[in-house]
Amino acid sequence: MAAWSGLFRGAGQILVRQKFAKPSQPLNNAVTRFMSGDGHHRIFPLAPTRWHWDKTKDLLHFYVMIGVIPLSIAVFCINIFIGPATLMEIPEGYTPKHWEYYRHPISRWLSRYVFPSDQMEYEKYMHFIWAEQEVSKLRELEQRVLDLMRERVDYQYYYYEPYTNAKYVRRQAQGEKDEAELYAGHVD
Repeated sequence: MAAWSGLFRGAGQILVRQKFAKPSQPLNNAVTRFMSGDGHHRIFPLAPTRWHWDKTKDLLHFYVMIGVIPLSIAVFCINIFIGPATLMEIPEGYTPKHWEYYRHPISRWLSRYVFPSDQMEYEKYMHFIWAEQEVSKLRELEQRVLDLMRERVDYQYYYYEPYTNAKYVRRQAQGEKDEAELYAGHVD
């Protein structure tokens, strides 16, 4: 994959060399760096990095090779070997599934395994409406309770929690009963 990003690197260096080809002109040291060597005025132009751009191109080509090419081959094979569905009479007593109404095999597969059916969407919407109606009924009931409390000047409000100790009394009675049965066997 590095070959893709390296294709244009040579063309860019040729343009840079042509731009700085005249060694007789004084060059700014912030832009170029003079190379030591055999007396020739070779220069190395300083430029911002292209690493991110090259990496982006490499990843783009990589994912195109992984995704687009295999999917294109799969679609080609499906169109050649399976082909579109043909229209036939529905047998007596058979109800077609919702995905059987699509002509293309890929559309049928998507309708069957990926997208919800129209009936499922309708039922989800009906459940949403039912849940909202239940919430609306509870809000109306709560408002009625608040109105009656305000009308009757009732002080029993939301902070009031009725307390009963019946659970603890039953638990204590069961413990005493178990204890009496345990000791009744040892007294004999």
